[in-house]
Amino acid sequence: MSYFSILYLLAFLPLVIIIYNILPRKIRPIILLIASFIFYFIYSKWLVIYLLLSILSIYLAGLLMKHVNDRRDKALNEEIEDKKKIKTKYKNINKLILLVTIIFNVAFLFYFKYLNFFQSIFHLKNKIIKHLAPIGISFYTLEALSYLFDIYHEKYKAEKNLLKIMLYLSFFPTIVEGPITRYNEVSDTIYAGDKITYQGFCYGAQRILYGLFKKMIIADRLNIFVKIVFQDYVRFSGPIVFLGAIFYTILLYMEFSGTMDIVIGSAEIFNIKIPENFRQPFFSKNIAEFWSRWHITLGLWFKEYIFYPVSLSRVVRKITTFVKKVFNNRVSSLLMGAIALFVVWSLNGLWHGAGYQFIFYGYYHFTLILLGNIFEPTIINFCHKLKINRENIFIKIIRIVKTWFFIFIGELFFNASSLKAGMQMLKRIFTHFTFHSFNKYVLTLGLDIKDYIIMAIALIVIFIISILKEKNVEVRDSLSKKNIVLRWACFYLLIFSIIIFGAYGDGYAPVEPIYADF
Repeated sequence: MSYFSILYLLAFLPLVIIIYNILPRKIRPIILLIASFIFYFIYSKWLVIYLLLSILSIYLAGLLMKHVNDRRDKALNEEIEDKKKIKTKYKNINKLILLVTIIFNVAFLFYFKYLNFFQSIFHLKNKIIKHLAPIGISFYTLEALSYLFDIYHEKYKAEKNLLKIMLYLSFFPTIVEGPITRYNEVSDTIYAGDKITYQGFCYGAQRILYGLFKKMIIADRLNIFVKIVFQDYVRFSGPIVFLGAIFYTILLYMEFSGTMDIVIGSAEIFNIKIPENFRQPFFSKNIAEFWSRWHITLGLWFKEYIFYPVSLSRVVRKITTFVKKVFNNRVSSLLMGAIALFVVWSLNGLWHGAGYQFIFYGYYHFTLILLGNIFEPTIINFCHKLKINRENIFIKIIRIVKTWFFIFIGELFFNASSLKAGMQMLKRIFTHFTFHSFNKYVLTLGLDIKDYIIMAIALIVIFIISILKEKNVEVRDSLSKKNIVLRWACFYLLIFSIIIFGAYGDGYAPVEPIYADF
Protein backbone atom coordinates (compact mmCIF):
# COMPACT_ATOMS: atom_id res chain seq x y z
CA MET A 1 0.00 0.00 0.00
CA SER A 2 2.12 2.90 -1.26
CA TYR A 3 1.15 6.51 -0.63
CA PHE A 4 0.17 6.79 -4.32
CA SER A 5 -2.09 3.73 -4.33
CA ILE A 6 -5.86 3.87 -4.63
CA LEU A 7 -6.06 1.79 -1.44
CA TYR A 8 -4.24 4.50 0.53
CA LEU A 9 -5.81 7.59 -1.08
CA LEU A 10 -9.42 6.46 -1.44
CA ALA A 11 -9.82 3.91 1.37
CA PHE A 12 -7.22 3.88 4.14
CA LEU A 13 -6.62 7.63 4.62
CA PRO A 14 -10.32 8.68 4.30
CA LEU A 15 -11.37 5.93 6.75
CA VAL A 16 -8.75 7.03 9.30
CA ILE A 17 -9.86 10.67 8.88
CA ILE A 18 -13.53 9.80 9.50
CA ILE A 19 -12.90 7.57 12.52
CA TYR A 20 -10.37 10.04 13.96
CA ASN A 21 -12.75 12.98 13.73
CA ILE A 22 -15.88 11.35 15.15
CA LEU A 23 -14.18 9.94 18.26
CA PRO A 24 -13.32 11.89 21.45
CA ARG A 25 -10.04 13.78 21.64
CA LYS A 26 -8.41 11.33 24.07
CA ILE A 27 -9.02 8.41 21.72
CA ARG A 28 -7.75 10.10 18.53
CA PRO A 29 -4.00 9.49 19.12
CA ILE A 30 -4.83 5.81 19.74
CA ILE A 31 -6.64 5.72 16.39
CA LEU A 32 -3.52 7.11 14.69
CA LEU A 33 -1.38 4.51 16.46
CA ILE A 34 -3.66 1.61 15.45
CA ALA A 35 -3.81 2.96 11.89
CA SER A 36 -0.01 3.20 11.82
CA PHE A 37 0.49 -0.43 12.81
CA ILE A 38 -2.19 -1.61 10.38
CA PHE A 39 -0.46 0.38 7.63
CA TYR A 40 2.93 -1.09 8.55
CA PHE A 41 1.53 -4.63 8.80
CA ILE A 42 0.05 -4.32 5.29
CA TYR A 43 3.51 -3.32 4.04
CA SER A 44 5.78 -5.65 6.04
CA LYS A 45 3.49 -8.30 7.55
CA TRP A 46 5.08 -9.99 10.60
CA LEU A 47 8.30 -8.01 10.21
CA VAL A 48 6.43 -5.44 12.29
CA ILE A 49 7.90 -7.33 15.26
CA TYR A 50 11.28 -5.69 14.56
CA LEU A 51 9.69 -2.25 14.69
CA LEU A 52 8.10 -3.15 18.04
CA LEU A 53 11.41 -4.42 19.43
CA SER A 54 13.17 -1.25 18.31
CA ILE A 55 10.51 0.96 19.90
CA LEU A 56 10.59 -0.96 23.16
CA SER A 57 14.39 -0.80 23.36
CA ILE A 58 14.43 2.95 22.74
CA TYR A 59 11.67 3.57 25.28
CA LEU A 60 13.34 1.51 28.02
CA ALA A 61 16.77 3.00 27.32
CA GLY A 62 15.31 6.50 27.61
CA LEU A 63 13.69 5.67 30.97
CA LEU A 64 16.91 4.05 32.22
CA MET A 65 18.95 7.14 31.34
CA LYS A 66 16.36 9.34 33.02
CA HIS A 67 16.59 7.16 36.14
CA VAL A 68 20.40 7.43 36.10
CA ASN A 69 20.19 11.21 35.75
CA ASP A 70 17.76 11.40 38.66
CA ARG A 71 20.15 9.38 40.84
CA ARG A 72 23.02 11.61 39.75
CA ASP A 73 21.11 14.77 40.69
CA LYS A 74 20.24 13.27 44.08
CA ALA A 75 23.87 12.33 44.68
CA LEU A 76 25.04 15.82 43.69
CA ASN A 77 22.62 17.38 46.18
CA GLU A 78 23.77 15.12 48.99
CA GLU A 79 27.54 15.23 48.36
CA ILE A 80 29.63 18.36 48.94
CA GLU A 81 32.87 17.13 47.36
CA ASP A 82 33.81 14.97 44.36
CA LYS A 83 31.01 16.37 42.20
CA LYS A 84 33.10 15.85 39.07
CA LYS A 85 33.64 12.20 40.00
CA ILE A 86 29.89 11.72 40.56
CA LYS A 87 29.06 13.24 37.17
CA THR A 88 31.64 11.05 35.43
CA LYS A 89 30.35 7.91 37.13
CA TYR A 90 26.74 8.40 36.08
CA LYS A 91 27.69 9.65 32.61
CA ASN A 92 29.61 6.42 32.03
CA ILE A 93 26.54 4.40 33.02
CA ASN A 94 24.46 6.32 30.48
CA LYS A 95 27.16 5.82 27.86
CA LEU A 96 26.88 2.07 28.38
CA ILE A 97 23.07 2.19 28.07
CA LEU A 98 23.41 4.30 24.92
CA LEU A 99 26.00 1.98 23.36
CA VAL A 100 24.05 -1.22 24.07
CA THR A 101 20.84 0.24 22.63
CA ILE A 102 22.62 1.55 19.53
CA ILE A 103 24.18 -1.87 18.91
CA PHE A 104 20.81 -3.57 19.41
CA ASN A 105 19.06 -1.34 16.84
CA VAL A 106 21.89 -1.10 14.32
CA ALA A 107 22.23 -4.91 14.44
CA PHE A 108 18.76 -5.24 12.84
CA LEU A 109 19.70 -2.68 10.19
CA PHE A 110 23.00 -4.44 9.49
CA TYR A 111 21.41 -7.89 9.27
CA PHE A 112 18.64 -6.93 6.87
CA LYS A 113 20.50 -4.40 4.75
CA TYR A 114 24.26 -5.01 4.83
CA LEU A 115 25.10 -8.57 5.91
CA ASN A 116 25.08 -10.07 2.42
CA PHE A 117 27.13 -7.16 1.08
CA PHE A 118 29.84 -7.50 3.72
CA GLN A 119 29.88 -11.29 3.28
CA SER A 120 30.60 -10.75 -0.41
CA ILE A 121 33.39 -8.29 0.41
CA PHE A 122 35.16 -10.78 2.68
CA HIS A 123 34.28 -13.76 0.44
CA LEU A 124 32.55 -15.66 3.23
CA LYS A 125 31.09 -18.99 2.19
CA ASN A 126 27.83 -18.99 4.14
CA LYS A 127 25.53 -16.77 2.09
CA ILE A 128 22.35 -15.53 3.72
CA ILE A 129 19.16 -16.38 1.89
CA LYS A 130 17.67 -13.27 0.36
CA HIS A 131 15.04 -11.88 2.66
CA LEU A 132 12.68 -8.93 2.85
CA ALA A 133 13.70 -6.11 5.17
CA PRO A 134 11.19 -4.30 7.37
CA ILE A 135 9.96 -1.37 5.30
CA GLY A 136 11.52 1.98 6.19
CA ILE A 137 14.03 0.41 8.60
CA SER A 138 16.71 2.99 7.75
CA PHE A 139 14.33 5.87 8.45
CA TYR A 140 12.85 4.71 11.75
CA THR A 141 16.27 3.59 13.00
CA LEU A 142 17.68 7.09 12.52
CA GLU A 143 14.60 8.61 14.19
CA ALA A 144 14.96 6.22 17.12
CA LEU A 145 18.66 7.01 17.52
CA SER A 146 18.00 10.77 17.36
CA TYR A 147 15.61 10.41 20.33
CA LEU A 148 18.21 8.37 22.19
CA PHE A 149 21.04 10.85 21.52
CA ASP A 150 18.87 13.78 22.60
CA ILE A 151 17.96 12.07 25.87
CA TYR A 152 21.63 11.24 26.50
CA HIS A 153 22.59 14.89 25.95
CA GLU A 154 19.62 15.96 28.13
CA LYS A 155 18.05 18.15 25.47
CA TYR A 156 14.72 17.03 26.92
CA LYS A 157 13.55 14.41 29.38
CA ALA A 158 12.63 10.87 28.41
CA GLU A 159 8.98 10.31 27.59
CA LYS A 160 7.18 8.16 30.20
CA ASN A 161 4.19 7.43 27.98
CA LEU A 162 5.03 4.39 25.84
CA LEU A 163 2.16 5.11 23.44
CA LYS A 164 3.65 8.52 22.57
CA ILE A 165 6.98 6.93 21.63
CA MET A 166 5.19 4.23 19.67
CA LEU A 167 3.21 6.79 17.68
CA TYR A 168 6.29 8.97 17.10
CA LEU A 169 8.32 6.07 15.66
CA SER A 170 5.50 4.37 13.72
CA PHE A 171 3.39 7.33 12.47
CA PHE A 172 2.06 6.03 9.15
CA PRO A 173 2.77 9.07 6.94
CA THR A 174 6.49 9.12 7.88
CA ILE A 175 7.33 5.47 8.64
CA VAL A 176 8.21 4.45 5.07
CA GLU A 177 10.24 7.32 3.58
CA GLY A 178 10.54 9.99 6.24
CA PRO A 179 11.04 12.89 6.74
CA ILE A 180 13.33 11.97 9.64
CA THR A 181 11.72 13.89 12.49
CA ARG A 182 13.06 14.76 15.92
CA TYR A 183 10.83 13.98 18.88
CA ASN A 184 10.77 17.57 20.15
CA GLU A 185 9.63 18.74 16.68
CA VAL A 186 6.41 16.70 16.73
CA SER A 187 5.76 15.75 20.35
CA ASP A 188 3.37 18.67 20.95
CA THR A 189 1.13 17.93 17.98
CA ILE A 190 1.40 14.20 17.24
CA TYR A 191 -0.39 13.16 20.43
CA ALA A 192 -2.62 16.23 20.87
CA GLY A 193 -5.66 14.73 19.17
CA ASP A 194 -6.82 18.07 17.79
CA LYS A 195 -9.99 18.01 15.70
CA ILE A 196 -9.52 18.21 11.94
CA THR A 197 -10.18 21.73 10.70
CA TYR A 198 -11.51 22.82 7.32
CA GLN A 199 -8.32 24.72 6.52
CA GLY A 200 -6.07 21.87 7.64
CA PHE A 201 -8.03 19.40 5.56
CA CYS A 202 -7.98 21.65 2.47
CA TYR A 203 -4.28 22.46 2.79
CA GLY A 204 -3.45 18.79 3.33
CA ALA A 205 -5.54 17.69 0.35
CA GLN A 206 -3.93 20.34 -1.85
CA ARG A 207 -0.46 19.15 -0.87
CA ILE A 208 -1.42 15.54 -1.62
CA LEU A 209 -2.72 16.50 -5.07
CA TYR A 210 0.50 18.38 -5.81
CA GLY A 211 2.49 15.26 -4.91
CA LEU A 212 0.32 13.13 -7.21
CA PHE A 213 0.83 15.71 -9.98
CA LYS A 214 4.62 15.40 -9.72
CA LYS A 215 4.71 11.64 -9.52
CA MET A 216 2.01 10.52 -11.93
CA ILE A 217 2.51 13.08 -14.70
CA ILE A 218 6.33 13.31 -14.70
CA ALA A 219 8.04 10.53 -12.71
CA ASP A 220 5.85 7.67 -13.97
CA ARG A 221 6.12 8.97 -17.53
CA LEU A 222 9.93 8.94 -17.44
CA ASN A 223 10.21 5.51 -15.83
CA ILE A 224 10.22 3.33 -18.97
CA PHE A 225 12.86 5.47 -20.74
CA VAL A 226 15.11 5.43 -17.65
CA LYS A 227 14.74 1.67 -17.11
CA ILE A 228 15.62 0.82 -20.72
CA VAL A 229 18.68 3.09 -20.80
CA PHE A 230 20.10 1.93 -17.46
CA GLN A 231 19.44 -1.77 -18.10
CA ASP A 232 20.81 -1.84 -21.66
CA TYR A 233 23.19 1.15 -21.79
CA VAL A 234 25.64 -0.59 -24.17
CA ARG A 235 23.10 -0.11 -26.98
CA PHE A 236 23.11 3.65 -26.72
CA SER A 237 25.41 6.53 -27.54
CA GLY A 238 26.73 9.02 -24.98
CA PRO A 239 23.95 11.63 -25.40
CA ILE A 240 21.22 9.03 -24.77
CA VAL A 241 23.06 7.70 -21.69
CA PHE A 242 23.48 11.25 -20.37
CA LEU A 243 19.82 12.00 -21.13
CA GLY A 244 18.97 8.87 -19.14
CA ALA A 245 20.94 10.28 -16.18
CA ILE A 246 19.12 13.63 -16.52
CA PHE A 247 15.73 11.94 -16.74
CA TYR A 248 16.51 9.74 -13.75
CA THR A 249 17.44 12.81 -11.67
CA ILE A 250 14.14 14.45 -12.60
CA LEU A 251 12.28 11.18 -11.94
CA LEU A 252 13.93 10.78 -8.53
CA TYR A 253 13.09 14.33 -7.47
CA MET A 254 9.50 14.14 -8.67
CA GLU A 255 8.93 10.75 -7.03
CA PHE A 256 10.64 11.52 -3.72
CA SER A 257 9.48 15.12 -3.31
CA GLY A 258 6.03 14.05 -4.52
CA THR A 259 5.98 11.39 -1.80
CA MET A 260 7.01 14.04 0.74
CA ASP A 261 4.11 16.22 -0.44
CA ILE A 262 1.68 13.36 0.24
CA VAL A 263 3.33 12.56 3.57
CA ILE A 264 3.33 16.17 4.77
CA GLY A 265 -0.20 16.70 3.43
CA SER A 266 -1.49 13.57 5.19
CA ALA A 267 0.00 14.73 8.50
CA GLU A 268 -1.30 18.26 7.97
CA ILE A 269 -4.87 16.97 7.78
CA PHE A 270 -4.45 15.79 11.40
CA ASN A 271 -2.89 19.15 12.40
CA ILE A 272 0.52 17.51 12.73
CA LYS A 273 3.36 19.60 11.37
CA ILE A 274 6.40 17.69 10.18
CA PRO A 275 9.55 19.25 8.69
CA GLU A 276 10.07 19.93 4.99
CA ASN A 277 12.49 17.63 3.19
CA PHE A 278 13.12 19.72 0.05
CA ARG A 279 13.72 23.41 -0.57
CA GLN A 280 14.04 24.00 -4.32
CA PRO A 281 17.34 22.04 -4.64
CA PHE A 282 17.78 22.74 -8.35
CA PHE A 283 18.33 26.42 -7.65
CA SER A 284 21.57 25.50 -5.84
CA LYS A 285 24.80 27.14 -7.01
CA ASN A 286 27.12 24.43 -5.66
CA ILE A 287 27.00 20.87 -4.35
CA ALA A 288 27.13 21.83 -0.67
CA GLU A 289 24.10 24.10 -1.13
CA PHE A 290 22.31 21.35 -3.07
CA TRP A 291 22.65 18.99 -0.11
CA SER A 292 21.33 21.63 2.26
CA ARG A 293 18.17 21.73 0.12
CA TRP A 294 17.79 18.04 -0.83
CA HIS A 295 16.67 15.41 1.70
CA ILE A 296 17.06 18.11 4.35
CA THR A 297 16.18 16.00 7.38
CA LEU A 298 18.78 13.34 6.51
CA GLY A 299 21.43 16.03 6.07
CA LEU A 300 20.53 17.63 9.40
CA TRP A 301 20.67 14.23 11.10
CA PHE A 302 24.19 13.57 9.85
CA LYS A 303 25.23 17.13 10.70
CA GLU A 304 23.89 16.96 14.26
CA TYR A 305 24.82 13.40 15.23
CA ILE A 306 27.88 12.62 13.09
CA PHE A 307 29.60 15.76 11.74
CA TYR A 308 29.71 17.77 14.98
CA PRO A 309 30.64 14.86 17.30
CA VAL A 310 33.43 13.74 14.94
CA SER A 311 34.83 17.25 14.33
CA LEU A 312 34.80 18.00 18.08
CA SER A 313 36.14 14.60 19.15
CA ARG A 314 39.36 14.37 21.14
CA VAL A 315 41.27 12.55 18.37
CA VAL A 316 40.34 15.08 15.67
CA ARG A 317 41.14 18.01 17.97
CA LYS A 318 44.60 16.58 18.68
CA ILE A 319 45.29 16.14 14.95
CA THR A 320 44.07 19.62 14.03
CA THR A 321 45.97 21.25 16.92
CA PHE A 322 49.19 19.68 15.62
CA VAL A 323 48.41 20.78 12.03
CA LYS A 324 47.63 24.29 13.26
CA LYS A 325 51.11 24.58 14.78
CA VAL A 326 52.80 23.31 11.60
CA PHE A 327 50.67 25.22 9.09
CA ASN A 328 47.91 27.71 9.97
CA ASN A 329 44.29 28.06 11.17
CA ARG A 330 42.80 27.66 7.68
CA VAL A 331 44.55 24.35 6.97
CA SER A 332 43.63 23.13 10.46
CA SER A 333 39.92 24.00 10.07
CA LEU A 334 39.84 22.51 6.56
CA LEU A 335 41.32 19.27 7.88
CA MET A 336 38.82 19.14 10.75
CA GLY A 337 35.95 19.60 8.32
CA ALA A 338 37.42 17.11 5.85
CA ILE A 339 37.70 14.34 8.46
CA ALA A 340 34.12 14.87 9.65
CA LEU A 341 32.86 15.14 6.05
CA PHE A 342 34.62 11.90 5.13
CA VAL A 343 32.87 10.03 7.95
CA VAL A 344 29.51 11.63 7.10
CA TRP A 345 29.67 10.78 3.41
CA SER A 346 31.00 7.27 4.06
CA LEU A 347 27.91 6.62 6.19
CA ASN A 348 25.64 8.57 3.84
CA GLY A 349 26.69 6.44 0.89
CA LEU A 350 26.17 3.21 2.83
CA TRP A 351 22.84 4.45 4.22
CA HIS A 352 21.52 4.75 0.68
CA GLY A 353 22.39 1.19 -0.21
CA ALA A 354 24.64 -1.83 0.25
CA GLY A 355 26.81 -1.70 -2.86
CA TYR A 356 30.07 -0.28 -4.15
CA GLN A 357 28.18 2.20 -6.32
CA PHE A 358 26.63 3.75 -3.21
CA ILE A 359 29.99 3.98 -1.47
CA PHE A 360 31.37 5.68 -4.60
CA TYR A 361 28.31 7.97 -4.62
CA GLY A 362 29.16 9.09 -1.08
CA TYR A 363 32.85 9.70 -1.83
CA TYR A 364 31.96 11.49 -5.06
CA HIS A 365 29.93 14.09 -3.18
CA PHE A 366 32.51 14.24 -0.38
CA THR A 367 35.20 15.10 -2.94
CA LEU A 368 33.09 17.79 -4.63
CA ILE A 369 32.14 19.46 -1.33
CA LEU A 370 35.73 19.30 -0.03
CA LEU A 371 37.09 20.84 -3.26
CA GLY A 372 34.47 23.56 -2.95
CA ASN A 373 35.56 24.31 0.63
CA ILE A 374 39.21 24.46 -0.44
CA PHE A 375 38.85 26.66 -3.52
CA GLU A 376 35.85 28.84 -2.60
CA PRO A 377 37.95 31.60 -0.89
CA THR A 378 40.32 31.70 -3.89
CA ILE A 379 37.40 31.99 -6.31
CA ILE A 380 35.82 34.76 -4.22
CA ASN A 381 39.11 36.72 -4.20
CA PHE A 382 39.57 36.16 -7.93
CA CYS A 383 36.06 37.45 -8.70
CA HIS A 384 36.60 40.42 -6.37
CA LYS A 385 39.83 41.44 -8.12
CA LEU A 386 38.21 41.17 -11.55
CA LYS A 387 35.08 42.91 -10.24
CA ILE A 388 32.88 39.95 -11.20
CA ASN A 389 29.53 40.02 -9.43
CA ARG A 390 28.78 36.40 -8.53
CA GLU A 391 25.16 37.36 -7.78
CA ASN A 392 24.65 38.57 -11.33
CA ILE A 393 21.76 36.62 -12.87
CA PHE A 394 23.89 35.24 -15.74
CA ILE A 395 26.69 34.15 -13.40
CA LYS A 396 24.07 32.52 -11.15
CA ILE A 397 22.63 30.57 -14.09
CA ILE A 398 26.11 29.35 -15.08
CA ARG A 399 26.80 28.22 -11.51
CA ILE A 400 23.41 26.48 -11.27
CA VAL A 401 23.84 24.66 -14.60
CA LYS A 402 27.36 23.60 -13.56
CA THR A 403 25.88 22.15 -10.36
CA TRP A 404 23.25 20.29 -12.39
CA PHE A 405 25.97 18.55 -14.40
CA PHE A 406 27.68 17.19 -11.28
CA ILE A 407 24.33 16.13 -9.81
CA PHE A 408 23.38 14.27 -13.00
CA ILE A 409 26.67 12.34 -12.92
CA GLY A 410 26.18 11.51 -9.24
CA GLU A 411 22.64 10.21 -9.82
CA LEU A 412 23.91 8.11 -12.72
CA PHE A 413 25.98 6.11 -10.20
CA PHE A 414 23.13 6.18 -7.69
CA ASN A 415 20.85 4.34 -10.12
CA ALA A 416 23.48 2.14 -11.77
CA SER A 417 23.16 -1.59 -11.10
CA SER A 418 26.80 -1.70 -9.97
CA LEU A 419 29.90 0.48 -9.76
CA LYS A 420 31.25 -1.18 -12.90
CA ALA A 421 28.04 -0.37 -14.80
CA GLY A 422 28.20 3.24 -13.57
CA MET A 423 31.81 3.60 -14.75
CA GLN A 424 30.97 2.12 -18.15
CA MET A 425 28.01 4.47 -18.55
CA LEU A 426 30.17 7.46 -17.61
CA LYS A 427 32.79 6.32 -20.12
CA ARG A 428 30.18 6.05 -22.88
CA ILE A 429 29.06 9.63 -22.27
CA PHE A 430 32.53 10.91 -23.19
CA THR A 431 33.82 8.28 -25.63
CA HIS A 432 30.64 7.55 -27.63
CA PHE A 433 29.40 11.09 -27.94
CA THR A 434 27.53 10.88 -31.24
CA PHE A 435 24.02 12.01 -32.08
CA HIS A 436 23.53 9.10 -34.47
CA SER A 437 20.00 7.70 -33.95
CA PHE A 438 19.46 10.22 -31.12
CA ASN A 439 16.05 11.35 -32.42
CA LYS A 440 15.03 7.76 -33.02
CA TYR A 441 15.67 6.66 -29.43
CA VAL A 442 14.32 9.82 -27.81
CA LEU A 443 10.95 9.17 -29.43
CA THR A 444 10.82 5.37 -29.13
CA LEU A 445 11.96 4.48 -25.61
CA GLY A 446 8.53 4.77 -24.04
CA LEU A 447 8.02 8.45 -24.84
CA ASP A 448 6.52 10.30 -27.81
CA ILE A 449 5.98 13.94 -28.69
CA LYS A 450 2.77 14.14 -26.64
CA ASP A 451 4.58 12.84 -23.57
CA TYR A 452 7.31 15.46 -23.91
CA ILE A 453 4.75 18.26 -24.32
CA ILE A 454 2.79 17.12 -21.25
CA MET A 455 5.98 16.87 -19.16
CA ALA A 456 7.21 20.25 -20.38
CA ILE A 457 3.97 21.96 -19.31
CA ALA A 458 4.00 20.17 -15.94
CA LEU A 459 7.65 21.14 -15.36
CA ILE A 460 6.87 24.78 -16.19
CA VAL A 461 4.07 24.75 -13.59
CA ILE A 462 6.41 23.25 -10.97
CA PHE A 463 9.17 25.71 -11.94
CA ILE A 464 6.83 28.71 -11.44
CA ILE A 465 5.69 27.38 -8.05
CA SER A 466 9.33 26.78 -7.09
CA ILE A 467 10.26 30.37 -7.99
CA LEU A 468 7.40 31.67 -5.84
CA LYS A 469 8.52 29.49 -2.93
CA GLU A 470 12.11 30.64 -3.42
CA LYS A 471 10.79 34.19 -3.02
CA ASN A 472 9.09 33.09 0.25
CA VAL A 473 5.61 33.26 -1.26
CA GLU A 474 3.32 30.71 0.41
CA VAL A 475 1.35 29.56 -2.64
CA ARG A 476 -1.54 27.99 -0.74
CA ASP A 477 -2.01 31.06 1.46
CA SER A 478 -1.99 33.31 -1.62
CA LEU A 479 -4.45 31.06 -3.43
CA SER A 480 -6.81 30.97 -0.44
CA LYS A 481 -7.18 34.76 -0.70
CA LYS A 482 -8.19 34.66 -4.35
CA ASN A 483 -11.70 34.71 -5.75
CA ILE A 484 -13.55 31.46 -5.01
CA VAL A 485 -14.09 30.81 -8.73
CA LEU A 486 -10.37 31.15 -9.49
CA ARG A 487 -9.44 29.12 -6.43
CA TRP A 488 -11.65 26.15 -7.27
CA ALA A 489 -10.74 26.40 -10.95
CA CYS A 490 -7.10 25.80 -9.94
CA PHE A 491 -8.07 22.82 -7.77
CA TYR A 492 -10.18 21.22 -10.50
CA LEU A 493 -7.47 21.87 -13.07
CA LEU A 494 -4.99 20.04 -10.83
CA ILE A 495 -7.37 17.10 -10.27
CA PHE A 496 -8.29 16.69 -13.94
CA SER A 497 -4.66 17.07 -15.01
CA ILE A 498 -3.79 14.06 -12.85
CA ILE A 499 -6.77 12.04 -14.12
CA ILE A 500 -6.29 12.89 -17.81
CA PHE A 501 -2.51 13.22 -18.14
CA GLY A 502 -1.29 10.87 -15.40
CA ALA A 503 0.92 8.09 -16.77
CA TYR A 504 -1.02 4.91 -16.05
CA GLY A 505 -2.60 2.12 -18.01
CA ASP A 506 -1.16 0.19 -20.97
CA GLY A 507 2.32 1.23 -22.00
CA TYR A 508 3.30 2.78 -18.68
CA ALA A 509 5.11 1.37 -15.65
CA PRO A 510 4.60 3.41 -12.46
CA VAL A 511 7.72 4.12 -10.41
CA GLU A 512 7.98 1.94 -7.33
CA PRO A 513 8.64 3.92 -4.11
CA ILE A 514 12.39 4.49 -4.45
CA TYR A 515 13.32 5.50 -0.91
CA ALA A 516 11.05 2.87 0.66
CA ASP A 517 13.84 0.36 -0.01
CA PHE A 518 16.19 2.37 2.20
